[in-house]
Amino acid sequence: MPELLADHTTLRLGGPARSWVRAETEQDLVDAVRRADDAGEPVLVLAGGSNLVVADEGFAGTVVEVATTGVVADHAGEDPTCGSVIVTVAAGESWDGFVATAVARGWVGVEALSGVPGSVGATPIQNVGAYGQEVSQTLASVRVWDRALSGVRTFAAADCGFGYRTSRFKADPARHVVLSATFQLAQGDLGSPVTYAELARILGVAPGARAPMTDVRRAVLDLRRGKGMVLDADDHDTWSAGSFFTNPVLPADAVPDGAPAWAQPAGTVKTSAAWLIERAGFEKGYGEGPAGLSTKHTLALTNRGGATTAELLALAREIRDGVEQRFGLRLVPEPVLVGCRL
Repeated sequence: MPELLADHTTLRLGGPARSWVRAETEQDLVDAVRRADDAGEPVLVLAGGSNLVVADEGFAGTVVEVATTGVVADHAGEDPTCGSVIVTVAAGESWDGFVATAVARGWVGVEALSGVPGSVGATPIQNVGAYGQEVSQTLASVRVWDRALSGVRTFAAADCGFGYRTSRFKADPARHVVLSATFQLAQGDLGSPVTYAELARILGVAPGARAPMTDVRRAVLDLRRGKGMVLDADDHDTWSAGSFFTNPVLPADAVPDGAPAWAQPAGTVKTSAAWLIERAGFEKGYGEGPAGLSTKHTLALTNRGGATTAELLALAREIRDGVEQRFGLRLVPEPVLVGCRL
């Protein structure tokens, strides 16, 4: 029986793969991708499946499942008096599992990214961020297999082209396969300064102040659960790809009246996609069929059970077009679309 992508994505959507390879070592991963490339076979590199929307027809090529493991700290990590620790993490490691390890070991800088689904290798591609932290703030380097040059390369963080939910790896998605990510993390009991107002309020600290890392992780997980953003097989609100649309980054004079606005570099302003969706008439729980908006968060498009990718994308188009008609702004999807288009 062919392997179904629906069994490997958080949306529980996607048809069969033509062939499937599980790579448990870095060499296995490189070899599987290189063999497919040499044969002219389409390749889909898959790990946590939390940021994918796969066509009902499936994938007419080889899926390479990234199942590599390993979290290795340098010598400084054994000495709590050292200011920082360098930690290299295999691409197939669970992101939230790594965050839990970091908090337990007193490695500071990723605690506000608790509960984010998916693998470590996916985080540099999207420059994953939440609650005031972004992966790019602590990444030291990313090690990749360069499919164009047929070799292993290491990119320093400054060379990764990080921006809001983007990177050089996302800009050229067919070229690089992330093998591992290396982080430089401070050491201590207190987390990084809390810059996200809602999180600061829950923690009872002023914005910019610090709180114990264990408290930050607990508060973030509670916040994410309240929004259906922590995976739970019994909660269909979590059968999603997380936030389906990115927050628009606009010239300051293009932000709709009354919309939230956060200053960005180069004079631009980021506004809230959730605010735009709600003001365009799409409330929590919107949708009559098996695909609908989460009952907890309007940025999450969910599979209520038995949905198809076609139904989910029809809902996404309805929301995108409704926002554009109401505000003249076209929302951009955050997940990677495989074999389908919005």
